[in-house]
Amino acid sequence: MDIKAYIALAVTLFTIGIIGVLVRRNAIIIFMCVELMLNAVNLLLVAFSKMHAISPAANVLPNAASDAQVFVFFIMVVAAAEVSVGLAIIVMMYRNTHSVDVNFLNRLKN
Repeated sequence: MDIKAYIALAVTLFTIGIIGVLVRRNAIIIFMCVELMLNAVNLLLVAFSKMHAISPAANVLPNAASDAQVFVFFIMVVAAAEVSVGLAIIVMMYRNTHSVDVNFLNRLKN
């Protein structure tokens, strides 16, 4: 598959994520859209690392192809931590306001 297809897919996913964050008011959907944007970036990182992979026979940075994949792994770990903290915040927000609408966050100031 050509790199242009991966770029087009990642741009589409990232755009859907941005639109979802800006338009939606539901906190759970906003977190899902943020995860969609992170996965679009992960897709590009893996695609570019595969495209620019150097053969191990060249003895020039033989681990360069796997560096981006390790970076993607750490992004996924941070995203999982973000989801756990975000869902805990959403549960507490729902307990206080009985809604997951982000417009009700102003009520938590009191």
